[in-house]
Amino acid sequence: MVKKLKKDAIQDIREYPETYAEGYGAGDDKMIIETLTQKLQDKEKEAAENYDKYVRAVAEMENYKKRAARDRADSLKFGQENLIKDILPLMDSLDRAMAHAGKSNDFEAFKEGLQLLQNQFSGCLGKQGVEQIEAAGRDFDPNVHEAVLQVESPDHGHNQVVQEFEKGYLLNGRLLRPSKVSVCLLPEKENAQ
Repeated sequence: MVKKLKKDAIQDIREYPETYAEGYGAGDDKMIIETLTQKLQDKEKEAAENYDKYVRAVAEMENYKKRAARDRADSLKFGQENLIKDILPLMDSLDRAMAHAGKSNDFEAFKEGLQLLQNQFSGCLGKQGVEQIEAAGRDFDPNVHEAVLQVESPDHGHNQVVQEFEKGYLLNGRLLRPSKVSVCLLPEKENAQ
């Protein structure tokens, strides 16, 4: 096979000497073959190096895909870890409250304990980026409030929130749940003025 290639190369060189063998004479076949063989070996080496780089790049990409998939799965599986760690003390407090609830008749202490639990829970939500939407007495904002009733009230201005039925919350500035509110509607004759 190599002899046939050499023979073909020599034939090409003889037919097109200006392309292959500038500066070589007609009797320099051996030198031409050596030069071409050397060039061929250099190109084969370069091709082998490029193929090796390609194989490594493909392997690296596959490893990256596997690592990214594993990271995504871990994020889904353990993404709520910080929230759960913040909620566990609330469970401990509820367990203690339940243990003392049957032993005590002091309603004020029970009420105070519930207030402490509510504050603890609000702090937990705050650490997770949850903030409460202020509604009562403010102007109605359809972006964060959901009107469930319209009421007439002499104590409030038109389109002001009269009462909050359900608190609304933002998560890192994004609406999690709107506040459910009643909105002041001025009587027809006052509205016309």
